[in-house]
Amino acid sequence: MVTEARKLHLIEELLKTKSNKVLSEVEAVLKGRKTLKKADAFSAHQFSGIISAEDAALIDAAIDEGCEQIHADDWK
Repeated sequence: MVTEARKLHLIEELLKTKSNKVLSEVEAVLKGRKTLKKADAFSAHQFSGIISAEDAALIDAAIDEGCEQIHADDWK
């Protein structure tokens, strides 16, 4: 039964994916072919829009609060 549950979980994850390259990789594995060439590797552009506006605002606030502070005494 564990195998069947894993299959269902994989199907659920595949239904959520929007990447044609991921689908191509899975299809290649299932059909027994080698996976895509390195030239067809994933691009960082595929992750565009993956962070919600709310999460992005939290990240910006954390950077502003902790990283972009200049203290005059630190230079002495």
